[in-house]
Amino acid sequence: MDALRAAEFYPELMYIALLSYTAPRNEVDYALAAHADWLRAHFSQGLFLVSGKGNEDADQVILTRPCLRGKLDAVLATDPLVLQRLAHYRVIEFSATRTSGEFHAINEALAS
Repeated sequence: MDALRAAEFYPELMYIALLSYTAPRNEVDYALAAHADWLRAHFSQGLFLVSGKGNEDADQVILTRPCLRGKLDAVLATDPLVLQRLAHYRVIEFSATRTSGEFHAINEALAS
């Protein structure tokens, strides 16, 4: 099912943002404090739900609340690691069709 068709059934799309470093780790390290501040700001604003270190597929992973894809793309473009061309994001879009009870309040499409 493509994203437009999925939106008909599950209008609240969620995203997994996979951050991959494109520069040597020693260069990335200098920008990590600014990246951490950026993460904190978006957790405070309620957009990000979970973040952490990735494995071989990504250096960092972010799970977001349901939002418009354009909004997420605009936010990710402001990451200091992206602005300094030290990393890039790959975004996986999905419709949460099953969640634990804790997530029902987050994904309003499933709360009803």
